[in-house]
Amino acid sequence: MAIDRPSISNLDEIAASLPGEEKAVFQRIYEVTAVLGEARIPKEMEPWVRERFGSVAAVTSQKVVRVTNLITLEEALFNRLRCLRPAEFREKESLEARLSEAGRDDLFASPGDTTPEDPFGRVSGKHCVTAGNIAKYDGLHGVVIYRDFHPLSFSREQFIDYIDVGLEWARRAHAHEPQAKYFFLIWNCLWRAGASIQHGHAQVMLTRGRHYARIERLRRASLDYRQRFSADYFGDLFRAHDAVGCALVKGGVRIMAHLSPFKDNEVIILGDELNLSFKERLYEVLACFRDRLGIFSFNLGLATPPLAETGESWQGFPVVAWLVDRGDLSSRASDVGGMEIYAASVIASDPLELARQLRSYLA
Repeated sequence: MAIDRPSISNLDEIAASLPGEEKAVFQRIYEVTAVLGEARIPKEMEPWVRERFGSVAAVTSQKVVRVTNLITLEEALFNRLRCLRPAEFREKESLEARLSEAGRDDLFASPGDTTPEDPFGRVSGKHCVTAGNIAKYDGLHGVVIYRDFHPLSFSREQFIDYIDVGLEWARRAHAHEPQAKYFFLIWNCLWRAGASIQHGHAQVMLTRGRHYARIERLRRASLDYRQRFSADYFGDLFRAHDAVGCALVKGGVRIMAHLSPFKDNEVIILGDELNLSFKERLYEVLACFRDRLGIFSFNLGLATPPLAETGESWQGFPVVAWLVDRGDLSSRASDVGGMEIYAASVIASDPLELARQLRSYLA
C-alpha cells in the first residue's frame, strides 16, 4: 500500500503494510491502535471550527492513534487535529526582551565570585566553566556555566566544549568519590523547560549505587529484551523507527524521531561512544530545533554507561541523548498535565514530519 504523505495519523496502516521481518521487529516493540472520537458541533460553532480546523467534518470524526512501547511502557496519544495546527516560526521579540532584562541581574556573569566551587575545584573550558550547584539534586551535582549569556547563541565549537567540560567534571568527581560512577547531563533551556536562571547553563550529576531510576529501568528493559528475543533492544528500536520513516544515520550515530515521546518533537540519539561524531550530531539536532523548527525552549538529557566497573550488566547499552520541545515561550499554559503525569503523553507533533525535517537539515 502506497501512502502519498506518511504521517502519524496513518501509522497503523504503515505498520500493517511492513514486510515480514521489519513488521515482526516493529510489532514486538510497538503496538499501534486507532479509534474514532466523535463530536456534535452546534450550528453557532461551525464558523469557528472551520476557521480553526479547516472543516466541520474534521472535528465531528477524529482519529486518535495510540502508540505503546511494549518493552518500556512509554505511550503517546496522537490526534490528527493537533498535528495539523499551523507550524509557525516562533516570535523571538519577547524572548530577547526578557533575556535582556534577566541579563541586568545575571548571577552567572562572574561565576568565580558568585557561585560555589566543588570540592575538587572548577573545570574550565574555552567557552564554559563549572561550579557546584548551590541547591543539589544529589551529592555530586555541578553546573556547566556558558561564557556566553544567551542560551541560544551556541555554535558547534561552543556546544562540543560544553559536553567536554561536563565529561571532565565527571572524571574529576569520580576520582574524588570512586563509588560514584553513573553520569548524567541535562540542559533545561529557558523557563518553559524548568530553568530558574536564564544565563545558558547545563547541569551534571554523578551518582552512586545505581543509575537514576528511568535510566536503570531502560537498562533492565533492554536486558530483558535480549533474554526474551536474543536481540539487541536498541538496535531493534532503531530498526522499528527506520521501518516507518522515523530514523536516520549520520557518522555512525543513530537518530530517531521518537514514536512514543514524552512531549512534542522528541528525538533520541544513540551512539557506541561519546565521541566527536556523537557530539556533532547532537549539536546538529539542536541547531535544527533552533534554526529550522523555531524551538527555543527544550530539555536535553545525556546518559552514558558507568565510568567504572559495576556489579550489574550494561551489555549493549549505548550512549543515549534525548531532546524534547517544551513549547511556545509566550504561552502561559503548561505543556504537561494530568495525562502526562499519571497516564500517557498527549502529543501535538508528528514524528514522521519531524524525521523529514531532521533528514533535510542534517543532509
